[in-house]
Formats: sequence, C-alpha cells, structure tokens
Amino acid sequence: MTTSKQLLVRTAARNNAEWCAAMSRSHGVVGEFGAQAWAAPSRTPPYYPDAVTLVPGADPATLVARIDTGAPGACVKDSFADLDLAEFGFQVLFEAQWIHRPASAPAPAAGLSWDVAGDPDTLRTWALAWDVGGGDAGLFRPELLNNRASFVLAGRSTDGRVVAGAVASRSDRAVGISNVFALDGGPDTAWPVVLDAVTELFPALPVVGYEQGDDLATAVRHGFEPIGPLRIWLHGR
Repeated sequence: MTTSKQLLVRTAARNNAEWCAAMSRSHGVVGEFGAQAWAAPSRTPPYYPDAVTLVPGADPATLVARIDTGAPGACVKDSFADLDLAEFGFQVLFEAQWIHRPASAPAPAAGLSWDVAGDPDTLRTWALAWDVGGGDAGLFRPELLNNRASFVLAGRSTDGRVVAGAVASRSDRAVGISNVFALDGGPDTAWPVVLDAVTELFPALPVVGYEQGDDLATAVRHGFEPIGPLRIWLHGR
C-alpha cells in the first residue's frame, strides 16, 4: 500500500470508528478512543464492532483486553487487515475494501429527491424502509438524532415515500457513507441520490466507506476507488 493510500485508509478508519462510537452511544454503550484503536468495554449494537483499529500494527493482546469477549458476537474491525486474532479465539467473518471518492468528483444526476431525517417519526420511517421487514429497524434509535455529525439521508419517490437512503457521518477529514439501500434497483439507484446529498451538504469533503463483492463493483461505477483491505474478526464463531 502506498503512503498516500495508507493515509486515506487511516482517514476512513477514523471516520468509521467515530460512526460506530455514535451508534453505540445511542444504545447506551460508551467506547473510548486510544492511540491504536477505538474500543467499547461492553457489547455494541448488532452489526457494529466492539473495536476499530486506527493505525497499522495495533497490538492484538492490548486490543482484545479492551473488549468483552465473554459476550456473544464480540468482533473487531481490523482496518488494515494486518492482525492475527486467531490465538484469541477469533475467526475472520469477512473481508472488504475501504473506498474513497474525491470531493472534486462530480455528483451523478439523481432521480430522487432527498432530505435528512430530523425527528423520531421520520427516522423510524427511514429505518423501516432500510430494514425491509428484517426485524432490525429498532437499531436506529431516536437518541441517534442527538449526534450532530450523523445525517440519515432519505431518498424519496414522487409520492414522498422513502425508497432509498444511507447514513452520512461527518468527521474532520471526510464524510463516511454506510447503510446504503434502495427498495428497487439496489445500490445503483441509491448512490446517485446519496452522492447528490453529500455533495450539497459537504462539498469540501471526500467520501469514504467500505464495500465488498457486487456492492464494491457498484461503488466503483459511481466514482469510488478501492484504497485498501479490512477484515472483520468474530469471536467464538
């Protein structure tokens, strides 16, 4: 990995850790940023890691000691894909690629209007559309609205229904995108409206995130570049 890409990965990892911290706080779980990683002492919400490394070469023993491996589902986001946590009882759950889109890249034409969810009812409507009956809509609690760096983006059809969206997380050097969805057409439908919103809200910030498989290929079609691998480690699989 080149030095410039490693710096971009550090930016993406820090941004993602701040988003994970915000989501965890909305569930009453308070983590702590350290020199090598952000980590939470108790289990974080479903689908969210207990720790995110911020620099390459983090010390595995120190990292694992900061999280609760006794709770089912404990996991670590290995932001540089350079750790070996097998001896601590972890297995690789999946691998993905960090992605980056320059602030100067033009936004594609969006076929949907958008707004930012700003109240509990709108957030609930967005969460139900994101979840599509999966039973996880409660993951997005009203407390999340207290975080001024998180923006729940709702893409709307002409009749006002939420049919696409994502979460944008602003940090000092980038805006991170996660939870991208569209009820019809998948990410190819979602990305134009999401990028239109991000370009208007944060015109000076590059966009980062991570994807894998077909979703990664879709992000590349919409102007992103893969910048480095990451791994998710799950304890006791």
